[in-house]
Amino acid sequence: MTQRMEMTDGHRLYVEQSGNPKGIPVVVLHGGPGGGCSASMRRYFNPELFHTILFDQRGCGRSTPFASVENNTTWDLVADIERIRKRLGIDKWIVFGGSWGATLSLLYGQTHPERARALVLRGVFTLTSVELDWFYGGGAGQFWPEAWALFKGIIPTDEQHDLIAAYNTRLFGEDEKLADQAARIWTGWENTLATLVSDGKIRGARAQYARAFSRIENHYFTHQGWLDQDDQIIANMDRLEKVKGYIVQGRYDMVCPPHTAYAVHREWPESELRMVNLAGHAMSESGVTAELVNVMDHLGEQGD
Repeated sequence: MTQRMEMTDGHRLYVEQSGNPKGIPVVVLHGGPGGGCSASMRRYFNPELFHTILFDQRGCGRSTPFASVENNTTWDLVADIERIRKRLGIDKWIVFGGSWGATLSLLYGQTHPERARALVLRGVFTLTSVELDWFYGGGAGQFWPEAWALFKGIIPTDEQHDLIAAYNTRLFGEDEKLADQAARIWTGWENTLATLVSDGKIRGARAQYARAFSRIENHYFTHQGWLDQDDQIIANMDRLEKVKGYIVQGRYDMVCPPHTAYAVHREWPESELRMVNLAGHAMSESGVTAELVNVMDHLGEQGD
């Protein structure tokens, strides 16, 4: 079942429900910021056991206005998740998210711990300056020099000290041709590094998807997610002291390196860290997929 839900400030979110309406509720938070949900995300949830809720976040996928960054912040999204829960009449649910979806899961859980039956996270990202600098400041580029050369190569040398800002100027500029080029390369850089096996070549994503993904993601990173402090998520892990957590992390994740997942796990006694060898960042990596299914099957059998 699909529907459009009115939120605040003119945003309407695409929301879909599948599986068993009387099953264990689980909300799926997609990555990005700027990505979107897809039918493939249902594969992790036994339809006989789970009531699965997927939605496209503000400006993403089938939500409107498309690619909009107006009234589109982390805290708008946290509020949207809670609105969806209330409108569907759900008391508590499992929160399932990867990459940016893991960030949002943690922030939602810290804000509304009483509504989280458990958090299931993949490829953990906590929106710190260290993590952003790793991916946009040259750290990851040491492993993928050919893709990194293209990513920074469209930016003049005198602007390369801050590539997030340089791309922001182009993505939100009046030159549409330049904005489209920047959108394709910004999105392609991340896609290239998402899987363990890659030829290192940046390939342009679909224009419509690239526009939303790059604009929204850059908008969030430019403002560092509107967090009050750089280490806000780690500093507030005590708010999840009564919430069970399952962290699935690719050992060779180039987008969100394992040290962040380990840091979150270390501050969260109720969490389990499942490191997947020979896996990168993507949810579609075979080892990551298998471990996520194992976690959800366990939660389904336990009725947690």
